[in-house]
Amino acid sequence: MSFHSAPPKQAPMDTLPTYAARDLTENGDLAQIILDGQTYTLRITRAGKLILTK
Repeated sequence: MSFHSAPPKQAPMDTLPTYAARDLTENGDLAQIILDGQTYTLRITRAGKLILTK
């Protein structure tokens, strides 16, 4: 016997807070983000990808 749970409900995209990465980095390529006292670094690569590290 197999039990399947319903997939988690996701909020519609237009109701989520949205931030432009360039605004967070003030048109640079690095920003710091703090969550529960931990500092993370958001980096925009030369290829235009985002990397978040602790």
